[in-house]
Amino acid sequence: MDWNLRYAEGDTPWDKGGAHPVLRDMLVHKALTGRVLVPGCGSGHDVRALTRLGLDVVGLDVASLAIDLARNHPSAGSEGYVHGDLFDLPDDLRGSFDGVFEHTCFCAIDPSRRTDYARAVASALKPGGRLLGVFYTDPGNEDDGPPHGVTAEELDGFFRRDFRLLEEYLELPTFPGREGCELLRLLERL
Repeated sequence: MDWNLRYAEGDTPWDKGGAHPVLRDMLVHKALTGRVLVPGCGSGHDVRALTRLGLDVVGLDVASLAIDLARNHPSAGSEGYVHGDLFDLPDDLRGSFDGVFEHTCFCAIDPSRRTDYARAVASALKPGGRLLGVFYTDPGNEDDGPPHGVTAEELDGFFRRDFRLLEEYLELPTFPGREGCELLRLLERL
């Protein structure tokens, strides 16, 4: 997938113009602390929302145009943006985060890379760091994606090596049209 081309053409249906509604929920206030990574941050809506909660947030995206868009929004504080690949993290980002917020990265990658994704997130986190993820269980598309859906059982398999499940929510605040199609999980790196 040429993500830069998608941004150049304005073909970004995942960008809803604001942060995921779950970030307004009190769960986030206790789930994530310290320095947080947002992989696949796009235009940075989730990054800015987490920054407003008092977190030190870094957005990461493989599309340079997405990073340009994120940087062109008014700052919410001291958030930062990095043009880079989660699967090839720079050394200074490895093991440096207390948390990761996942919203659209996991569902966008080829499903064959999902174990790689889990390991990449683990490599970004400090031991005991947390992953708060919004995962698509049913993206509602009839083609081959993205987005690509996932079951709870599949998530267990991808993350069991490096994480333990702390909490899971099937009912969560979300964007219109996504009701019942997402699963929120809080995991802790072993």
